[in-house]
Amino acid sequence: MKIYDYNGKKNLCGDRVRQARQKLRLSQSDLAARLQLAGVIIERDSVSRIEAGTRFVADYELKAISEVLKVDVMWLLSEDDS
Repeated sequence: MKIYDYNGKKNLCGDRVRQARQKLRLSQSDLAARLQLAGVIIERDSVSRIEAGTRFVADYELKAISEVLKVDVMWLLSEDDS
């Protein structure tokens, strides 16, 4: 087992990132561009891997994602349906 795997994924937030991005009608490229403007250097393929759960998300990236998507960090980390 790898140290950064949790239930077969490398992050908890991928599904929520996709959900919030789609709610704002942003493409993965749009999200990557907004994150770059916020100071997080990330490409579209990294957004795709985050959403798929195959990429680790650093705490500073999670904070920027929550700000760009206008959602709470704790919501991104939650696994329930609320």
